[in-house]
Amino acid sequence: QAQLTESGGGLVHDGDSLRLSCEVLRGAFTKYDMAWFRQAPGKEREFVAAIDETGRDIFYADSVKGRFTISRDNAKNTLYLQMNNLKPEDTARYYCAGDRHLHAGAMVTFPQGKIDYWGFGTLVTVSS
Repeated sequence: QAQLTESGGGLVHDGDSLRLSCEVLRGAFTKYDMAWFRQAPGKEREFVAAIDETGRDIFYADSVKGRFTISRDNAKNTLYLQMNNLKPEDTARYYCAGDRHLHAGAMVTFPQGKIDYWGFGTLVTVSS
């Protein structure tokens, strides 16, 4: 059973940057397609970005395209989310997720409850 642990969240100002990390332990990270999701207060959890096991296929939500960059380091079993030009509407708890059988592109719309592995999230707060 893989264990996913997010880090890097915090309180920042409008326009600042943050880099989130997600370390995967006890799992075959190199065989997982991975994704970031987020849940803002009072809202449903939504897709942010996904990357396939090779790092070649990448997908973004329209709301973060051009500002966020997903990447992975398979040697370190770690997924990243570089977030630039943060806005107050980016305030949310950010979760990483992984699945061995689901392609990254499918994570955009696939029922989240069926994605194999999830972390507990890291909180990002962007003040105006």
